[in-house]
Amino acid sequence: MRFASVAGIVLILWVLIGAAAAGQRGYLSGGDEGCASVGTTVVTILTGPLNYMGANPKVKNCEAPQPSK
Repeated sequence: MRFASVAGIVLILWVLIGAAAAGQRGYLSGGDEGCASVGTTVVTILTGPLNYMGANPKVKNCEAPQPSK
């Protein structure tokens, strides 16, 4: 039980650090809402502290599926 709570806290901190990195890079300020920019924001948040160790994930040439008719 104790391991699960420690893992949960680490996961929450990981995502918060990633969100801070995305905010510092200006990804959360709005603007372009294309698939690539949303994907870059999500990948930046998921990489968490790795952003501060040199990771700079980018999503390019993203195509979202179109809804069926």
